[in-house]
Amino acid sequence: MDTAKVDWSMGSGSPRLADWNLAGEVGRRLAGTGVAVAPADRARLREDISELVALSQSLVAETTGLPAPRLRARAWVMSRGEWISANLRSLQRLLEPLAERIVPGNRGELRRKALGAQMGALLGYVSRKVLGQYDLFLPPDDEGLMYFVGPNIAGAEQKFALPARDFRLWISLHEITHRAQFASAPWLRAHLTGLVDTYFSSIQMDPKELMNQLRRAVQEARDGAEWKGAGAIFLLLSPEQREVFSKVQSMMSLLEGHASYTMNEAAKGRVEDLGRMRRALQVRRRASGIERSFQRAIGFDSKVRQYESGERFVREAIARSGLDGFNRVWQSEENLPTLAEVGDPSTWVERVAGS
Repeated sequence: MDTAKVDWSMGSGSPRLADWNLAGEVGRRLAGTGVAVAPADRARLREDISELVALSQSLVAETTGLPAPRLRARAWVMSRGEWISANLRSLQRLLEPLAERIVPGNRGELRRKALGAQMGALLGYVSRKVLGQYDLFLPPDDEGLMYFVGPNIAGAEQKFALPARDFRLWISLHEITHRAQFASAPWLRAHLTGLVDTYFSSIQMDPKELMNQLRRAVQEARDGAEWKGAGAIFLLLSPEQREVFSKVQSMMSLLEGHASYTMNEAAKGRVEDLGRMRRALQVRRRASGIERSFQRAIGFDSKVRQYESGERFVREAIARSGLDGFNRVWQSEENLPTLAEVGDPSTWVERVAGS
């Protein structure tokens, strides 16, 4: 079967929004295959990741104080093309609220193809960078499935001469931490999904309203608001969208920062030359010239900042309130930090963990 022609719609309205087959084709072309890995080395990579994901569950529970999920995690070591296909399926589920608002026949074929090509280009680029992923938007039957992009892991190990098994354990710890977060806070998945749904339901389909939104953004830029990088995206948002955007940004800083903190703490004494591996990832994420501009345009640089600012927040919050005090963050939506509190952890500790 030609996987590029598979219908991923699952009875949804998403095909009215974008050409998903084109998205897959563009993404796979831009992704490339990555470094060549011998069959025996691919088999070893799969075996290592499967074993280390299981080990990571106990290490993460020990480090975070969060209980391990009841069902064991399962590792899928995949190609870049397989990662793109999996994320396109998740995108269709994520974008369904927006797709349902499009009347059949009202979105031209050219627009569908343009959006499909844009999504494919975005995923094609990211597929070259991602090492592992906990897919929050998988169906319930697939809970516990963890993605690991084999050629990217092998490529990083080769380029930076990293100890393979230690590096694989380190990145496994990061993804298992994400799973532990959502397993320990059952309300968190619905909360994040609700924010995304609210954002998409607020997108204006009326051209007149879109023009009004654009005029307001131009006026704010003239009045001195930041208009480069992520600031330009913020200007284009309505007040309701800005509130949602800020909540999502602060939540992602928490989740990514907590995963980075945990992987580094759990790795101490178990992973050789942790400092060199951290430096290697920093170099790998760094971009220059045209690529840096592209990263800013798609928000990839914001993702990198989430790791850094989030880990600073978690470290300081734990230092001030202890692990039990910090873990109050998983108890309710009200205990999540705001963006301001991510930047000043002492205010979150005073509000949530100090009582």
